[in-house]
Amino acid sequence: MAKQKGILPFVGTLGGLNFYYLHGKPVVRQAGGGFNAKDIKNKPSMRRVRENSSEFGHCSAVNKVFRMALRPFYKGYKFTHFHSRLMSLFTQLKDLDTVSKRGERRVGQGVAHANGLSLLKRFNYTSECDVKRVLPFTYAVDATTFELTISEFHIKQVGFITGATHIELTYGVLDMDFNTLDFDLHLADTLVLDKHFAGSIVSLVPNSMPISSGSLISVLGVRFYQEVDGELYILNAKDGVGIAVLDCF
Repeated sequence: MAKQKGILPFVGTLGGLNFYYLHGKPVVRQAGGGFNAKDIKNKPSMRRVRENSSEFGHCSAVNKVFRMALRPFYKGYKFTHFHSRLMSLFTQLKDLDTVSKRGERRVGQGVAHANGLSLLKRFNYTSECDVKRVLPFTYAVDATTFELTISEFHIKQVGFITGATHIELTYGVLDMDFNTLDFDLHLADTLVLDKHFAGSIVSLVPNSMPISSGSLISVLGVRFYQEVDGELYILNAKDGVGIAVLDCF
């Protein structure tokens, strides 16, 4: 690759050379090279590329469905790099699959691994709004009723963002089969608390119960509001919406 010199940099292909911009600077390199689709599909030397591509496509499909399942926790808001962050999670889960051969490893097998559910639970889904920092309390999820109890709750310890007067808690249990990608989300009624909330215990119970044999993932979401003239307005700051997995069953 070489830099172009001249008053009017050229963009395009001419005489077997590609002229284009890289990082805002005009450069030139020999045209051609690389691999075409036929080579990747058929050449034995491209086997590892095919394997990686297959597993990447699978993780991407899981990612899409998982984000769709969690949408009620962040509707109307777009996370920065949420897709790429979740891809790192599902790639790690796929790598836990020691049953399938390379190129066919699956997220579902990784979730079934001894460390799979733990990885789902530990992952920081929204680093700019860490739910467990916003709500630095003890969480308990009942394994039978899936009731979430936050004990020793004190509103003054809640990490309100600048301008916020209220916090909304959204809680639910995601019943997801990572093999078929079927899912059901069982939500509790949302709870909105202002800065003057005096309670010491917060409890949220899903309005329906999961009935399938998928992975059961209890999820807590937070969102901040500002009250103006008696009306609540969503604060869509980058640190104003958060999602956390509390437990997995």
